[in-house]
Amino acid sequence: MSSELLAESLSMLLYTVAAAVLTVGGVLAEGASLQHLGSGELAVGLWLAAIGAVMLYAGIYGIAYKKLLASILARS
Repeated sequence: MSSELLAESLSMLLYTVAAAVLTVGGVLAEGASLQHLGSGELAVGLWLAAIGAVMLYAGIYGIAYKKLLASILARS
């Protein structure tokens, strides 16, 4: 295994982990925001909804789509 292939594989692994962590965190933040909004805590619910949306955007679009999918398609 060449050092270039190892570096590429490691970066892909790190991007995959980062995308997964951000996406799961975003889903959890959105779920928590719904709970807070349902209990009448408007400020906390809206804050968590905004944070969740940013995390989902970063995880799904910013990393998974722009970095991982673009890298996979560039290799083929």
